[in-house]
Amino acid sequence: MGEDSEVFVGIDTSKLRHAVAIAQGGRGGEVRFLGEIEATDAAVTKLVRRLAAKHDKLFFCYEAGPTGYGLYRLIKELGRDCVVVAPSMTPKRPGDRVKTNRRDALSLARLLRAGELTSVWAPDERHEAMRDLVRARSTVVADLRSKRQQLSAFLLRLGCHFTGKKTWGRAHMKWLLGQKLAHREQRLAFEEMMLAIGEAQGRVARLEQAIGAAVPDWSLAEMVTALMAMRGIDLIAGTTILAEIGDLGRFSTPRELMAWLGLVPSEASTGDRVRRGSITKTGNSRARRMLIECAQSYRFPARVGLAKQARVAAAPRAVREIAWKAQTRLTARYRALIKRGKLRNVVVTAIAREWDCQESCVGGRLNHHA
Repeated sequence: MGEDSEVFVGIDTSKLRHAVAIAQGGRGGEVRFLGEIEATDAAVTKLVRRLAAKHDKLFFCYEAGPTGYGLYRLIKELGRDCVVVAPSMTPKRPGDRVKTNRRDALSLARLLRAGELTSVWAPDERHEAMRDLVRARSTVVADLRSKRQQLSAFLLRLGCHFTGKKTWGRAHMKWLLGQKLAHREQRLAFEEMMLAIGEAQGRVARLEQAIGAAVPDWSLAEMVTALMAMRGIDLIAGTTILAEIGDLGRFSTPRELMAWLGLVPSEASTGDRVRRGSITKTGNSRARRMLIECAQSYRFPARVGLAKQARVAAAPRAVREIAWKAQTRLTARYRALIKRGKLRNVVVTAIAREWDCQESCVGGRLNHHA
C-alpha cells in the first residue's frame, strides 16, 4: 500500500464509456484524471481491484442518470463504498461554461472528498422493478389523457361540444358514439382516435392488474395496506407513492420528507426581509403529484364509505386511529382555509403537505407494530 491510503473516485458515466478521476485524501491531495474505461462489469471490476491493490480505502461516486443503479450495486458487491449523487444538487461554478467527461469526473472526485455531494437513495432490484411498473402505468395514463384531449379538440373544432357535467363517463361515451360527421375523411380520423383511446384504456387496465398481482410479494406490501386506510388512497396510489419514495424510515422527521417531495415553501430572504414563495417543487414529481391528487378528497366531510371500509379494516388498529384522526382534522382544515379566501389549489397543496406528515406517522406506527 502507498502513502495515500484514502482515495475518492469520481465516475462520469455514459452508455459506452466511463470517465474516471481520483482525489487523494487530505485537503492538498492530488486530483488527477485516470482515463476512460468501457461501461462493462468486467472493466469496472478490473478498475476497482487495481485501485484496491494500491489504496486501503476507496470511495466511489457517480451522478444518477439513465445508466441506472447497476454500477452502484456492482461496486457494493465488490465491498467498496459508493454513493449515487443527485445531479441537481451538485455544486457548479456560475462562470463555468465548459463541460466535458474529464472535467465532470475530476469535479465529482474533488467534491466527494470535500463532502459537498448529496446522495440519493438507491433501491434494490425488486423495488426498482416495482417502480418501473408503476411508472409504466403513469406514462400510459399521460398518453391516454393526451389522446382524449386531441379528440376533444378535434370535435370542438368541428362545432361538436358535449354539454354534460362529466366527460368520459357513460353519457359522454354515448354522445361520442352518436356523432355524425359530414365527411368521410373526418369520420376515419375520428374512428382512429377512438380506437387509440380504447387501446390506451386497455393498457392502463392491464398494468393496474399487474400492479395488484405484484404488490402482495413486495417488501412494502404491509405499508401499502396501511396507507390504503388513509382517505384518498387506493392500491394504485399507495403503490405509486411508496415505489417513488421508498423506505419511509430513512426520513428522521416529517419535514425531511416534505422537503424531499418539494412541498415546503421556497424562500428568498436577506437581511431583515423575509420573503417566502410557492412550494419548491424539488424532489420526486410523481410522488408529489399523486399526493396532491389524493388530497383532493379532503374537500368532502369526514366519512368512511362502503368501498373504503374493507381497506380500513385490513390495517392495524393504530393505523386506523391515525387515519380517522387525520381525516377529521384535514377536512376541517380544508373548510377553514377556503373560508379564509385561499385559492383552492393553494388549499389542496397545504392539505397534501399536512397529509404527508400523517403518512410518516403511519409508517412509524407500522414499523412499531411489526
